Amino acid sequence: MNAFKNHFSLVIALFGILFSLQTFTIVERAIDAYKQNLANNYSVVVVSKKKMSEKTFKEKYSLISEVKELTSDKVIAKLNAGISKRNRELLKLALPKFYRLQLKHYPSPNEVNSLTKSLLLNSSIMKVETFAKSHNSTYKLLLLFKSVITVFAVSVGIITILLISKEMKIWQFKHSERMSIMGLFGAPTWLSSAVLFRLAIVDALIATGLAFSLFTFISTSDWVLSQLINIEIDIIIFDIFPDFLVMLGVSLFVSFILASFIVISHKEEV
Repeated sequence: MNAFKNHFSLVIALFGILFSLQTFTIVERAIDAYKQNLANNYSVVVVSKKKMSEKTFKEKYSLISEVKELTSDKVIAKLNAGISKRNRELLKLALPKFYRLQLKHYPSPNEVNSLTKSLLLNSSIMKVETFAKSHNSTYKLLLLFKSVITVFAVSVGIITILLISKEMKIWQFKHSERMSIMGLFGAPTWLSSAVLFRLAIVDALIATGLAFSLFTFISTSDWVLSQLINIEIDIIIFDIFPDFLVMLGVSLFVSFILASFIVISHKEEV
């Protein structure tokens, strides 16, 4: 029972760090996927006096991924009554050219402004419609959501690290007498502190195993996958190999650093 108590607090604290870290990673992936969806649906409309090639647009700004000309046939068709075929052709030539520009990624407001200014340098372009008001609102909402998640993750991380530090301090008190006796007999610091580091490593492995099991289950849950389909986001919730290595690295690093600080502080007290 005592052994369980010794491990439980640190395991839960480390698990909290790993949980918040992976949750932040999932949110990051979801935001990136959502921004890509927005980029696929977002376009800039350009009105030009004359026909322009896709190459001309792309030379102006590298953010442009695709250029599609919008035909005026539908507009002319609505005016078809009483207009001869010849006049329709003349009208088609007289009307300005409309182009829809697809972008490589969802742009920031600065990128939108830069794109607009760059396009308007061409004397043939009469107007650039970027739907700035709606775009800026969406972009600010994404930034706000990301900022809230970041603050939450950092807060959880700081609180958890403080809890881990307190727990390891308790371990130090439990083993201080043994560490001091071994030090008096000339035992090196690494040997007298071996129990502390062993407990830290074991708990880091346990916490990583629990986090791995939880996120593996979540990533294969039909309910979670159906929710992502409903909001039209396709992301990897838990990429087993790289995400597991990150979890293991963070867990071991935090445990080792805090254990080292405690050992150093014990030496200073002695």
